[in-house]
Amino acid sequence: MSTSDALQRNLPAIGAAVRNIIIFTTVLSIPLTAARALDLSAVETSSWILALYGLPALLSLVLSVHYRQPLLVTGNLFVIIFINGLGGQLSYPQLIGASILAGAVVLLVGMLGLTERLAAWIPVPIVFGLLAGAVLPFVSDFFTTLGDAPAVVCGTLLAYLVSRRVLGTRLPAILPALATGLTVTAVTGQFGQVTEPLSLAVPEITLPVFSLPAILTATPVLVVLITLQANLPSVRFLHSQDYHPPEFVIDVVGGIGTMLGSFLGPTGISLSLPATSLVAGSGAGEHEIRHRSVYLASGAALLVGLLAGIAAGLAAVIPLALLLTLAGLSVVDVLGNALKRITQGPLFLGPLFAFAVALSEISFLGFGNYFWSLVIGTGVSLLLEREGLRALRDEGDD
Repeated sequence: MSTSDALQRNLPAIGAAVRNIIIFTTVLSIPLTAARALDLSAVETSSWILALYGLPALLSLVLSVHYRQPLLVTGNLFVIIFINGLGGQLSYPQLIGASILAGAVVLLVGMLGLTERLAAWIPVPIVFGLLAGAVLPFVSDFFTTLGDAPAVVCGTLLAYLVSRRVLGTRLPAILPALATGLTVTAVTGQFGQVTEPLSLAVPEITLPVFSLPAILTATPVLVVLITLQANLPSVRFLHSQDYHPPEFVIDVVGGIGTMLGSFLGPTGISLSLPATSLVAGSGAGEHEIRHRSVYLASGAALLVGLLAGIAAGLAAVIPLALLLTLAGLSVVDVLGNALKRITQGPLFLGPLFAFAVALSEISFLGFGNYFWSLVIGTGVSLLLEREGLRALRDEGDD
């Protein structure tokens, strides 16, 4: 086979990898925004990014090379969205403790083969109601900053909307938005000053704190986001594309990876359905070579992890208004999909209450809004939507 023929054959896989690389790069604004909210140092931020990008990239390469299947492991974006939405209710060491315990639960659930049963214990629509409540402030907050930096916010938003209108799904709209936002920021002279020398990632372990409020508030949500929202649907998609993913290994890797990675920063190691659909779908080329797209995507993610020290330093340079705008635009589709999930049925009232409580500022018995979102949402469904819960269990059995 000639070089041109080989390139032509691999071009779809390269395209799928490039789309994932763009997404990996642009959603970096979300952990950077969360790091600011948690008042993390540059070293702590650098270690967290290394856990979110570097460790999953290594796991992806090992799994894809060994099994010759497109197994793209990522730092679960929904976990970071959830952590950011906590709004300082829990300290950073408490979040790390809750995340480590979540990894242990994921490992145990996977080893015992209880992933499907978990869906009956914590209904996925309730979690999507909570997730929608956690994501909505991202989208609304950047409008709040409009008065602080109107040119930056409006220019970034306009580029995003025009890109979606003109380019559709051919190019992630967040990329032109990022380029425009950075350009407007430079033209208006709103970049900050570099206060510390930029450097490569230097891992720093943060000792966890295991507190009951943090565990009850965060751990159940993290477990569901890793197993039911990420691994399970991704595995099902891989099956639909005639792959045979090692489900047990994926759960074990996700659990152990989450436990180890969380010492550098709270994270969730899992497959990702959006990323998996890109590298394992028909758009990634011939079936037997789609796994090659993971090599390029994981290599880029590993590079981001190694350069985490530079990314952490840039967080102080980029205006908060731009970070909030990019973070909000990055999760527009997440919000839309979550709202669809809570309106499609078979549950509605429970997810709706979970959504409302997640948006509230409730604090009762030492627990915050996300804990009560799960409790109240699930309680409403148990009381009023038993047929819907039964339908969910039947769907899981099928």
